[in-house]
Amino acid sequence: MNRCRSISWAVATSGLLLWGCTAETKAHVDEASHDTLAQDMDALDESIVRTGSGPVKGALFDGYRTFLGIPYAAPPVGVLRWHAPAPATAWTEARDATKTPNVCPQFGPSGVAGDEDCLYLNVTTPRGPSRGPRPVMVWLHGGGNYAGFGHRYDPHRLAVTGDAVVVTANYRLSVFGLFAHPNLGDTNFTLQDQQAALRWVQQNAAAFGGDPTNVTFFGESAGGLSVCAHLTSPSASGLFQRAAIQSGMCTTDWPNQGLNATGPAASGWVLPQEAEQVGLATAKVFGCTDPATAIDCLRKVPAAALLTSAPVLTLPGFASPVYGTPILPEHPAAALAQGHFLRVPVLAGSNLDEGRAFVRAFDDIKPITAERYSQLLQTSYAEKADAVAAYYPLAQYDSPALAWASVITDRVIVCPTLRGNRLLAAHTTVYAYEFADRAAPALLPIPAGMPAGAMHTAELPYLFDLTSPSATLAPAQQSLAATMVGYWTRFARTGNPNGRELPAWTRFRGWNATPYVQSLNTGTNAIGPVDLGAEHRCDFWESL
Repeated sequence: MNRCRSISWAVATSGLLLWGCTAETKAHVDEASHDTLAQDMDALDESIVRTGSGPVKGALFDGYRTFLGIPYAAPPVGVLRWHAPAPATAWTEARDATKTPNVCPQFGPSGVAGDEDCLYLNVTTPRGPSRGPRPVMVWLHGGGNYAGFGHRYDPHRLAVTGDAVVVTANYRLSVFGLFAHPNLGDTNFTLQDQQAALRWVQQNAAAFGGDPTNVTFFGESAGGLSVCAHLTSPSASGLFQRAAIQSGMCTTDWPNQGLNATGPAASGWVLPQEAEQVGLATAKVFGCTDPATAIDCLRKVPAAALLTSAPVLTLPGFASPVYGTPILPEHPAAALAQGHFLRVPVLAGSNLDEGRAFVRAFDDIKPITAERYSQLLQTSYAEKADAVAAYYPLAQYDSPALAWASVITDRVIVCPTLRGNRLLAAHTTVYAYEFADRAAPALLPIPAGMPAGAMHTAELPYLFDLTSPSATLAPAQQSLAATMVGYWTRFARTGNPNGRELPAWTRFRGWNATPYVQSLNTGTNAIGPVDLGAEHRCDFWESL
């Protein structure tokens, strides 16, 4: 069989038709035969997708496909440490996309884990035909900007139920993602990585059946804070069309030792000079004090040594993006207040018992007794401590630890989320929620004897199958999970979570005295409105 006929046969067997080779087309076929044959044979194997950098071969499951460890940028090692994400090197042979990629350097159960070669993302898509281009959902993991990785979150339920393409991404963490130094220039490599992943989606979503003009950016905790930050970033314009923020609003802040057991008052963002002071202290530890060579010197320091150096480990370390920079010109809370953010629909909320996830760190230093509770209030709220104690009296709680957890929940996360939703709703469509299943699996450690409740991270197994720790849902919780997956994916498709067979969800309108917030819980009539402000004493906190 000659080359022309072999190409004709390959194309015909893939469902196309090529009637022979004319003299006019033969030269073109000879020139492009190899690429054409490769692409048409790929069409016969749905485990292979051709990205802009090269083909990837994923894994096939019942109803969905996964592609793991696709590079969206070059490894940020050597001279690319603390450098804007550079393009990934192209490849020609099908890349194995069935193995989990490196995680970015962080602390694991046995100490420092991960590799700086970590800028990879994972794609999950339904198998089979679709009604049209699928909505794309891009997920940012939590972990305080110092831990976490994308492939922990198996999103196949979102992909299959919502007929959506779901992307989970790694991004640089801690000293590798948020390092700043007077001689470095622009920083915020964490945010730059995240926008690089979004640009990869713009260029490659269609190859996976996705619609690059319908992208939902969503994340939890530090990932939610990042999504909120990108709403205020001029360079994110056009990269996503919807946003979902889970327990990570731009307006989040906390008083002295009000969230971290040893940390100062802070928000999720810092000024350049604050971060640069930590960078200078880090450089001093390693003898990299000559301004002319400091960055080159630090780029030669082993990753584990950097990650375990005292300035990095001491709060604030490198856990917060820098504002007043090209990618983040304003403090995100100020940007929301001024209306300086992208006009995209937003789904945002928090959990009923957020603060219970943070109490263990306080209890480990010293058990939270009645006396310790009083001391914590004095440390965090000073002359207003008595007023806080009056609103959160120990007699109302089963333990002092639960009282302190309630203070963290309301002051640090829930009420700032309500405030942020009001600011967003002044200019765009907002749907607000509270996850309230107090029987949810506990994903984070808590003090002995304290119920986990609907703590920080509790909603995650309702949207994802988690690789670690795994979480088993009871039948009623599986029903709630199906409803939540329906809401999230319907929002991704249309900008509105409402859909057939889903309980009605009213839009949040900030000017209402009691703006609508959807409670997400198990049981009969457990999905419906909640007066979030009254439940969490937000008027009191606003008065302080």
